[in-house]
Amino acid sequence: MEFFSERLLPLLVEYGLLAIFVTMTLESVCIPIPSEIVVPFGGVLAARGDESLWAVVGVATLANMVGSGIAYGAGRYGGRALFERYGKFLFISSHHLARADQWFERRGEITVFLTRMMPGVRTFISVPAGVSRMNALKFAVYSLLGAIPWNMGLALLGWYFGSNWEGLQAQFHRYNAVFYVALGACLVAFVTWRVIRRRRERGDFEA
Repeated sequence: MEFFSERLLPLLVEYGLLAIFVTMTLESVCIPIPSEIVVPFGGVLAARGDESLWAVVGVATLANMVGSGIAYGAGRYGGRALFERYGKFLFISSHHLARADQWFERRGEITVFLTRMMPGVRTFISVPAGVSRMNALKFAVYSLLGAIPWNMGLALLGWYFGSNWEGLQAQFHRYNAVFYVALGACLVAFVTWRVIRRRRERGDFEA
């Protein structure tokens, strides 16, 4: 976080809404620029009277939509061919792609909506949604519905608690650490469950 803070904050001070738009567009195109720095500091600028709070939220959300649309398009019109050709090197088979298609067809809306409010994951969800050819209109709508509360919450945190910027960033750091640990534990549990289930189906556990 400190690495990004030292480089992003001067840009945000100097260029304001333009810097917010560019950085949040890049974040949504899968470049790991933390919105937990950019949008809260936009809230700080709004509290100081340099920007409008609603403009910060609106610009950040618009940037998310633009960047997500680019990432979705890349996944839909180029990503699938790459996965079909080179996915074996990442242990991704045509079966996995078919399962992903089924997932996004049945649960794409809630997946996109929820992941828009998750650190890290929110940056990359657009690509698999595009690869699985999720309905573009639904993708856009649920991306918007997820991006608005995320950006509003971050901007308000900066507005109210930005006077203690270091403390606010420390809280974000702890939240991210807990989130990633919990996410990792869930993934390990899921993979373990899948392995055990597959072995039972093959009869590996029979006496």
